[in-house]
Amino acid sequence: MMLRNFYIFIFLLSFSFSANAQVEPLKEVAPPSFIKSIILSGSNDGDQFPVLKLGDPLRITFDDVNGDEVDYYYKIVHCNYDWTPSNLSKAQYMRGFDNQRIINYENSFNTLQLYSNYRLTIPNNFTTLLLTGNYMLSIYNDDDELMFSRKFIVYQNAVNVSAAVHRTRDLSTIDKDQLIQFEINSPNLFLRNPEREVKVAILQNYQWNRAIMNIKPQYTLGSKLMYRYNTETSFRGGNEFFNFDNKEIRGGNISIARIELRDVYHNFLHTNATRANEPYTFNPDVNGNFLINTIQGNDPSIEADYAKIHFSLNNYMKLDGSKVYVYGRFNNYALTEDNQLFYNAETDLYEAEILLKQGFYNYKYVVLTSKNELQHAKISGSYFQTENDYLIIVYFRKFGEVYDSIIGIGTTNSSVIKN
Repeated sequence: MMLRNFYIFIFLLSFSFSANAQVEPLKEVAPPSFIKSIILSGSNDGDQFPVLKLGDPLRITFDDVNGDEVDYYYKIVHCNYDWTPSNLSKAQYMRGFDNQRIINYENSFNTLQLYSNYRLTIPNNFTTLLLTGNYMLSIYNDDDELMFSRKFIVYQNAVNVSAAVHRTRDLSTIDKDQLIQFEINSPNLFLRNPEREVKVAILQNYQWNRAIMNIKPQYTLGSKLMYRYNTETSFRGGNEFFNFDNKEIRGGNISIARIELRDVYHNFLHTNATRANEPYTFNPDVNGNFLINTIQGNDPSIEADYAKIHFSLNNYMKLDGSKVYVYGRFNNYALTEDNQLFYNAETDLYEAEILLKQGFYNYKYVVLTSKNELQHAKISGSYFQTENDYLIIVYFRKFGEVYDSIIGIGTTNSSVIKN
């Protein structure tokens, strides 16, 4: 009897430890230096943050500049609202199997930089997604080593979301911030306890690292959930992105100062200046995105060449041990040594050299302080007039369910700002 009670105690103790164990959210992993030009897209051309309606295709492409025709495999994990893995089995959110080899790839054609271009579409003969929600796609090599991972979402339209951008109500930041106010209308979906069942995420320019989350509805009005916060849903407006276009890799333009041919082409961009203390100037951009393109061939995926892009920043602000990075959608807004700028005493400039595929690119400079705080406005400045895209994602977990579904999305843009 005593032995039986001892085993029961051990079982309950182990169960208690497992129940209290903290499950860490999944994070996007930056690729190694030889993996380039990662693009996840949905049905809309140029949309590089895939917001997929359930059943729509997800397209993934990337290049391996080693050009060795390595075998790569994909895995997909369904996640909760906070990006922790959900308790669903793969059979519950997927028909078929993942961990399949990517069989569609081609080698580059008529380029100085050799590379292999890999292409994957989901759904395919092996994999079909069955549920809405957050998903993490991971790419592995044949040694089962993680190469990179990317987030995407799948939704269905069960509610309507309307949103608008306003000037912030905080007078101390009224010239810098943009306030998002919105409402969720659910005429055909009864929300019994919206404070517990409904969650939202608000993204600026589709950047998860700046998302506003855990915002509850302020009040209900019939079938509508109202979010009319004055400060809690505000973002720094930031500044417009810089851009360059090198689809003609051998010719200069307004953003490329000079070109050199070495092992590959080197494109030297005009030096950018610190804008934090300058007046706002409108500059059309694509809010951080990039588009692979070339005029030297018909298929940019294998005929666009790579060039070493030389970035330079003229900065006289004190950085006090902080680091400067150049980033955009082209590197998934990651902060790595590959995109860090280093001070060059000979030129008195901060400089970086990055191997990028031909095309049109947006980029911006950010600062990471010695306390590991990311400052987006330190060099670029922040202005309420800046044109930004906003995405509102609505999650729903009905009482008794074990996962967070996505029941609607809303979009708005700050080109029209209300007072």
